[in-house]
Amino acid sequence: MLLVSVIFITLLFTACIPGGGSYNPVKPAGFFSGIWHGWIAPFTLIISLFNKSISIYEPFNTGWWYDFGFYISIIAGFGGIQFFRKKKS
Repeated sequence: MLLVSVIFITLLFTACIPGGGSYNPVKPAGFFSGIWHGWIAPFTLIISLFNKSISIYEPFNTGWWYDFGFYISIIAGFGGIQFFRKKKS
């Protein structure tokens, strides 16, 4: 059961990775794709070491909105937001 779960999660994370060819200039990656790509960035980094066609950042994007989603999820995903929270006494 654990092996099936690991395979499922791996396939889920790699289904829409940047540079995978699922985006084109006609329908570029948008805000929600930026959020997803930011969340899976650590996995994409590892995969990109072995596959040159995969990158962390999707080159065919909508611009500012993609960047905003990407950076928000990078900051939230790596715990950057917790630095601004007040600690409970």
